[in-house]
Amino acid sequence: MTVPQSTPTTVVEPDVDEAGSADVPWQAIVWNDPVNLMSYVTYVLQKVFGYPEPKATQLMLDVHHKGRAAVSAGDKDKIEGDVAKLHAAGLWATMQKV
Repeated sequence: MTVPQSTPTTVVEPDVDEAGSADVPWQAIVWNDPVNLMSYVTYVLQKVFGYPEPKATQLMLDVHHKGRAAVSAGDKDKIEGDVAKLHAAGLWATMQKV
């Protein structure tokens, strides 16, 4: 009589959702919309983030031509606040993990 051989088992580590981790970088994304003028988007980026006019203009042009631009990065709590400020200014913004 033969003894059945055991097949090797593979241990699979589960993916851990690090959404609450403070060290995971996040980005605030501004999306193109048909409502806001380019000059207004530039103005908001200057006022909310303190960007100089050339940087705010370049980000606005990314939004206009590419459809989106990452306008700030940091921990989750900071980016949630940034997105809330952008929403309050009437811009379409979301956040994503980098």
